[in-house]
Amino acid sequence: MPPAWASCPDVEVVFARGTDEPPGVGRVGQAFINSLRQHTRKNVGAYAVNYPANKDFLAATDGANDASSHVKQMANNCRNTKLVLGGYSQGAAVIDIVTAAPLSGLGFHQPLPTEAADHVAAVALFGNPSGRGGGLMSALTPNFDGKTIDLCNQGDPICSNGNQWKAHLGYVPGMTNQAASFVAGRL
Repeated sequence: MPPAWASCPDVEVVFARGTDEPPGVGRVGQAFINSLRQHTRKNVGAYAVNYPANKDFLAATDGANDASSHVKQMANNCRNTKLVLGGYSQGAAVIDIVTAAPLSGLGFHQPLPTEAADHVAAVALFGNPSGRGGGLMSALTPNFDGKTIDLCNQGDPICSNGNQWKAHLGYVPGMTNQAASFVAGRL
């Protein structure tokens, strides 16, 4: 089988699924990718971040290491491919680590060098747990200023002080389309 970069897409979405979703990009990720394809009419590839996505939230660093490693590979092998990072719920926390942690620590050992981060055109986050902390993660590195859309449905208990679980499950299609429009504008 040829390496993933044997055929470089115009755009590649590196997406981390939410807790307990089966391996792949998940429901929110797939809806976002489909909408992005419609908004851009470009060849949009997808990479599903490899991590457990289970109740062990410390394993989010496994996903961050995998996502960061993939971004570095794409930046080195597909120099003209625009990269988009995305995540839903726990997957948003995975991407927070990649975009906000400029140093190794707590199991994260693949920080993105600036030259790799420069290949990231946009970041789309849905139901991000760091929203409950005021979005502190995004304040750690300036590499993604103006490139990030961090969406939280009103009432979502994961990203706000809400108490409506259905709000956490309701990102498709409204918010995925909104994020795709934002990202398309940065491609």
